[in-house]
Amino acid sequence: MNTGFKLNGQSFVDANELLEFSKTLSEDSYCFFSNWFNNEDYIIVQTSGSTGTPKLIKLKKEFMRNSAMATGTFFNLKEKTTALLCMPTNFIAGKMMLVRALTLGWHLDIVAPKSNPLINTDKTYDFSAMVPLQLQASLSEIHRVKKLIVGGGVVSTDLIEKIQGISTQVFATYGMTETITHIAVKKINNFLTLDKSSSTELCYKVLPGVVIKKDERSCLIIKAPKVSDKVIITNDVVQLISETEFEWLGRYDNVINSGGIKLHPEVIEEKLSTILSQRFFVAGIPDTVLGEKMILVVEGNECKLDFGKNILLTKYEHPKEVFFIPEFIETETKKIQRKRTLDLVFSK
Repeated sequence: MNTGFKLNGQSFVDANELLEFSKTLSEDSYCFFSNWFNNEDYIIVQTSGSTGTPKLIKLKKEFMRNSAMATGTFFNLKEKTTALLCMPTNFIAGKMMLVRALTLGWHLDIVAPKSNPLINTDKTYDFSAMVPLQLQASLSEIHRVKKLIVGGGVVSTDLIEKIQGISTQVFATYGMTETITHIAVKKINNFLTLDKSSSTELCYKVLPGVVIKKDERSCLIIKAPKVSDKVIITNDVVQLISETEFEWLGRYDNVINSGGIKLHPEVIEEKLSTILSQRFFVAGIPDTVLGEKMILVVEGNECKLDFGKNILLTKYEHPKEVFFIPEFIETETKKIQRKRTLDLVFSK
């Protein structure tokens, strides 16, 4: 534990004092600190389950500290950085905010992981991490955070446009539990122009010590020896911009082959976000003529949609059918479980 570390304004002589204090915060916080200061060299973490069944994996504490230091170096976050933890500490994103604070000597405040975590405080912070929903709900207050990383879901085009004029530096993150949160980030606000044709505004830049390449599926391969013993082969389809930059196109297992045309749902969803305010996703279902046809699933009450307004869509990207469902099925970290939600649509 770095001697500069503070938690909710409190300093600590040793780990035992911190453990006693954490009991007053939450069971999850106490559980994390108990595991962090035990004699094991690893922490057991549960994956989110957004792309498969949630599972428990072991992460080396050494690798978690390395990840924390890489984040500190990349964002220039030194000792006495003021930081806000507003995400659940039972998943990797929340745990890593604690590890960063412990390792780098930050002054960390923990608040309940609700939609607008800044509403009950008037403090300013150097750094925080949020999911897109929290950023959306905090737009009137977010200027009180100097640097913000956003993960756990795609940041919509509409939200990106709303944050262009704010003073906060906002970065989208790319990573997973196996890579101990992010191994790459991209700036998503304060551009001189929001030019969709500019690759520099679309690409992720990897953190120091991370090597990337593509496999035969065009999926990202990650070699990050400071945070993982293994080379990680992902199902994320990417376009490599340079040795250290890539553009994320979507999940390989989500790709729709419609009449020989390969459609990336995530790319199409970004375009649709300019005309849809409610949550939605696109997916492929079997079709006797096309092999697969693309459909749109919308959360909420049925309404009429006019895709003609969206000039960004190509003729192949127009949904063949639209389905409405009252509520999507989510993971514990509020990510949409597409397959289970789709099963619910067709079980009616």
